[in-house]
Amino acid sequence: SIVTIYDPTAGTGGFLSEGDEYIQQISESVTVSLHGQELNPESYAICKADMLIKGQEVSNIKLGNTLSDDQLATNKFDLMLSNPPFGVEWKKVQKQVTDEHKHRGFDGRFGPGLPRVSDGSLLFLMHLVSKMRDAREGGSRIGIILNGSPLFTGGAGSGESEIRRYLLQNDMVEAIVALPTDMFYNTGISTYVWVLSNNKPAERRGKVQLIDATDRATKMRKSLGSKRQFVSESDQDEIVRMYGDFQETKKSKIFPIEAFGYRRITVERPLQLNFLTSEERIQRIADEKAIQKMDQEDQDKILAACRAMDAETVYRNRKQFQKDLKTSLTDHQVYLSAPQLKALLNVLSERDPEADICTDSKGNPEADTGLRDYENVPLTESVYDYFDREVKPHVPDAWIDESKRDEKDGEVGIVGFEIPFNRHFYEFTSPRPLEEIDADLKQCTDQIKQMIEELSA
Repeated sequence: SIVTIYDPTAGTGGFLSEGDEYIQQISESVTVSLHGQELNPESYAICKADMLIKGQEVSNIKLGNTLSDDQLATNKFDLMLSNPPFGVEWKKVQKQVTDEHKHRGFDGRFGPGLPRVSDGSLLFLMHLVSKMRDAREGGSRIGIILNGSPLFTGGAGSGESEIRRYLLQNDMVEAIVALPTDMFYNTGISTYVWVLSNNKPAERRGKVQLIDATDRATKMRKSLGSKRQFVSESDQDEIVRMYGDFQETKKSKIFPIEAFGYRRITVERPLQLNFLTSEERIQRIADEKAIQKMDQEDQDKILAACRAMDAETVYRNRKQFQKDLKTSLTDHQVYLSAPQLKALLNVLSERDPEADICTDSKGNPEADTGLRDYENVPLTESVYDYFDREVKPHVPDAWIDESKRDEKDGEVGIVGFEIPFNRHFYEFTSPRPLEEIDADLKQCTDQIKQMIEELSA
């Protein structure tokens, strides 16, 4: 049988060579076919030379940008490995990628959405997913190393969240392994191995395993740039064992897919304003852009109309104030458009919790955009039950904006997905006793005093 391995960011072919060597070790009857694409011409040349030495078909190694010019577009692969660049922007290929997303949708590689331009990691992941064999043909498996941002960046409805939603709801994410820091030559940031499959074994279906291997590191005798640690063979075996056991432990957590989802609901509160034609507020009228566009004569008339009203009377009902204001404006032969009147009301008002609630033409309460808030409701819970329990007791006059609905399922609240890896493995450490901290501070101050005395002696 033939096993195909693919790396879209092949570099000098390290992943391909290691994959080939490992498969040959465990099965002599399998023929391995290696495929890859690399952007850097020098790395490409080294990779191709290595494939030539190994007796591989060198035409399977391509030169070019994987995101904008996929030269193995029709190929599907059994195994895919990748270590794409971390946090690198994809502005140079933005037009090609965006066009593929818009015009080809799910027939292309980037159907679920696009991440922010500053980080293209998830584009490489979606590229690999598009090359998976049909599950009925045995499916495919992916191993990709990413930094932390693909786990959680982007709120509900964003490109990143929609990509995570697609991967999780289609049950492709099998496991995510957190690696130790200082593992790579050019960066010391936290990294994660994502293991994906579109043909999970029965016991893993509908579930995601998170493995914390951050403590599985051995110090190097001599650093190589930012690379100061490596994962020893014994630690590698332990990580693989945790993955294979698929059991809940201190370092291995198993979650249903829904545990990573939430609905982002918009919580509104009523607009309550008082109105006053005091000189202080009148002085602010000239700063409003809608008023500034009017003739100076009309601006002067507005000021006069406002000054003609009782400066001591505080209105706590917008309709009553608007009626009296219009009367004064008419007396001064000023007739305002809707935007101009809105600007005038805005500058003469201030928030007031004692004022009447402002309503629209249908009598419905108007929302105060300054008090607007958002809540992330777990996907497994009713948004209304959550709202009644977590929000209503604190702000009884609040309500859910039911017009904000998810595009895919039409339910109230926009669906988002994130994988807060560190939260699930966080262990609280009690702060040191105050007495101990005081003793340390006293010791430091005593040392400082002693140094000053020695200098002045």
